[in-house]
Amino acid sequence: METPYGTVEPVIGKLGNGEVVFMSRHGRDHAIPPHLVNYKANIWALWKLGVQKIIATAAVGTLSSKFRLGEMVLLDQFLDFTKSRQSTFYEGGQQGVLHVDMTEPYCSVVRQVIMVASEQLGFVLKNGACYVCTEGPRFETPAEIRMFQHLGADLVGMTSVPEVVLARELGMCYASIGMVTNEAAGIANHPLSHAEVMESLKELGLKAAQLIQATMELGIPGQKCLCASANVEVGKF
Repeated sequence: METPYGTVEPVIGKLGNGEVVFMSRHGRDHAIPPHLVNYKANIWALWKLGVQKIIATAAVGTLSSKFRLGEMVLLDQFLDFTKSRQSTFYEGGQQGVLHVDMTEPYCSVVRQVIMVASEQLGFVLKNGACYVCTEGPRFETPAEIRMFQHLGADLVGMTSVPEVVLARELGMCYASIGMVTNEAAGIANHPLSHAEVMESLKELGLKAAQLIQATMELGIPGQKCLCASANVEVGKF
């Protein structure tokens, strides 16, 4: 699919009684590092295809004793420590400028339906965590992790921002299921590795897929939230 920001390859199909679009942000073989993901093209394509609600998944490292390896967590706030990513569709000129409200970055309505689905499946799913997004692709230093802890972060990852912001700019609901795959640097008693994360993802990925399917089967009626009106002041989309 061609977008103003590049070409993307969505997969469109059925899940339960609904139509669903699947987007692999890292590409088919996980070949695109987080700082080079074409976030604007991906989110634009979803919007053009009529997507109203996004359920994202993300591998995360834990900074807090509240969240342990193998757990799933719904994000509710973020800290942005990215450096070089394009984080808005509104870049002045004819596009205009939008200071989008991010008081509630991750849609509480979608999160609530996901919580109901997790209860039906008997899964433990924690609702609420502050996610710090780093540029990557390197892991963080122990000093950075200590700083993030002081700032109130619970989990660390490399992909949720600017996805969540771009989705809000186009009036889409966005929720993210964090899958705790590792302990952050300085917390783990061994060096971090990509292989460790991918191994942890095998079981968690299956649970997340079941959770998304159960959420789809429950259905999320309409957009009974403020997400759809986030760009009203610009009036472009």
